[in-house]
Amino acid sequence: MTPDTILISAMEIINLEGDLLDQGEFNAWLELWQRDGLYIVPIDSQETDFKNTLNYACDDHEMRERRVKRLYSGESISTTPRARTLRTLSRFRLLEGEGDEIVVRGAQSLWEHRKGYSRHYAADITWHLQPQGDKLLIKQKVIRLINSDDVLHSIGYIL
Repeated sequence: MTPDTILISAMEIINLEGDLLDQGEFNAWLELWQRDGLYIVPIDSQETDFKNTLNYACDDHEMRERRVKRLYSGESISTTPRARTLRTLSRFRLLEGEGDEIVVRGAQSLWEHRKGYSRHYAADITWHLQPQGDKLLIKQKVIRLINSDDVLHSIGYIL
């Protein structure tokens, strides 16, 4: 595969992930992940040692499943009613495409609307994808919010 076709394949799963999240199809979102994958939202935008620092999220498989269960259940006040979200994904750049891992960096603009209020979050995101059979699965997703060191409200949903 050429770098262009690798990037297009990666963009397909990245766009699918965004659509599943915006449509509230969280169980289908879980299926996009490698079981040992990590969903990470660091507080420090420069951090790379996620397991040994404080993060907004550093979710393994079990924690992703718990997050999805909470979103579906309405058990948390931060998820009732469920926020309506709209993601705009752009500026995809293939950082690594050789071997058994594909690394893509891009931008996300996320609009959240809930209870008559709208919030906007912008982030640089890095996806680490690995081929599994004829599809790509997410091995790691790092969401670096541009305002991660500000006071953040209602991040009860999945960025």
